[in-house]
Amino acid sequence: MPGEHGIGDLGESAHEFIDFLAGSGQKIWQVLPLNPTGYGDSPYQCFSAFAGNPLFINLSALREEGLLSGADLASTPDFPDERVAYDQVIIFKQKLLHIAARAFFADRTAADRSAFDTFCQERRQWLEDYALFMACKKVHHDVAWVHWDAGIRRRDSAALKEWQHELSSELEFHRFTQFEFFRQWEKVRSLCSRHGISIMGDIPIYVAHDSADVWAHPELFRLDERGWPTAVAGVPPDYFSATGQLWGNPLYRWDVSASSGHRWWIDRCRASLGMFDLVRLDHFRGFEAYWEVPATASTAAEGKWVQGPGVEFFRVLQAELKGLPFVAENLGVITPGVEALRHTFGFPGMSLLQFAFGKDPQGPSFRPHNYSRELVAYTGGHDNDTTMGWWTSSGVGESTRTEEDIREEHDFTRRYLGFQNEEVNWVFIRAVLASVANTAIVPLQDVLGLGSEARMNLPGTVSGNWRWRYKANSLTKEMRQQLLDLTLLYDR
Repeated sequence: MPGEHGIGDLGESAHEFIDFLAGSGQKIWQVLPLNPTGYGDSPYQCFSAFAGNPLFINLSALREEGLLSGADLASTPDFPDERVAYDQVIIFKQKLLHIAARAFFADRTAADRSAFDTFCQERRQWLEDYALFMACKKVHHDVAWVHWDAGIRRRDSAALKEWQHELSSELEFHRFTQFEFFRQWEKVRSLCSRHGISIMGDIPIYVAHDSADVWAHPELFRLDERGWPTAVAGVPPDYFSATGQLWGNPLYRWDVSASSGHRWWIDRCRASLGMFDLVRLDHFRGFEAYWEVPATASTAAEGKWVQGPGVEFFRVLQAELKGLPFVAENLGVITPGVEALRHTFGFPGMSLLQFAFGKDPQGPSFRPHNYSRELVAYTGGHDNDTTMGWWTSSGVGESTRTEEDIREEHDFTRRYLGFQNEEVNWVFIRAVLASVANTAIVPLQDVLGLGSEARMNLPGTVSGNWRWRYKANSLTKEMRQQLLDLTLLYDR
């Protein structure tokens, strides 16, 4: 989102975006994971599966609360407006958040004190581990927890008490940033609710190795005695990658999780459903069977399929959480077993229109005439190029496709969707809105008609992703009306 502090936040720009959604007749806002990002600034490699990202805290709101001054904000660097310069933003925001935290604890009202104490108590189960993890990480110059001093790395009880005492002020800082994040998030969510807009969150199936989750619960993960993964996650070679994707996240010990009644997963899903109205389950096929790669492997091609937790896992979640408002991200190598698991619990699947026109054997299933009602149809996703970028770039090198494959793909796309020179992004938007799928979602880049420069992520690369921002004033009245007209036309 736009804004003067280098990255989108939970303030005015979020409120303006919600107004745009309401004015264009939209009913669902899907977001990427909102957790504190780590390696590669990726929302799928976070320091916690429970905490909120402090970089999203709106600083102007802290000034209105009296926790920052105009002088504090006067030092704001000249940040780029079309991308996030994470290194600069982190330094700038961390400094001001520390100032705000000191002001909060020095002069908080009785109401603030009560609200803060209640927040910390309600979220104590994950908040204390997260705060200590982040504080210890800073002391250890941000290296991964496997490189920390032995006592705190192993979470020896004496070491935990000693570090908690020594780092008490830094722990308070991290509790404060979480308190502020969730206080601001609830205002955003309330505004959405008043406009009849549901928010779809995202639960990544895997967590980062360098995270409070793995450090605090090593027994749940495939680790050696020093804490290093012995097996990691990925996906096998396919139409889009000759060597597959090696994600590197540690795999779960599902037998240990089951012996605890999947307690960590229940807590995780409950926390997510406390933030969102419905949730996308990332890499759903991994719950049926997952691709296991030895930690020493150089590519994902060296992996093998291993049976996942399956029906038993979701039955436990269902018993604990009652309703499961999940959307299953069932993309990739999908088997009858994966679909049977999805249908057992009535989770709608996903379909990306960009996948419909090439030589991928699964291509026909992505074509609108083959859609089912219980489906979430997309023009594209965060791992794909934008629709305009997909249409205008060569695409060679990003997949196993040749130039001839791409020409044939474009020719088929024109014939199937019945267009010649119209703006392809709106052709795609019309196609998913006109489909029988109960839900249709369009990435904002496609509404704006942006090219590859606005791509969110290129799988297989470790830098330069997750940086795109839309510019202020780019959500025009004409665009809002065009989206509203199509939404009403197709009874959306």
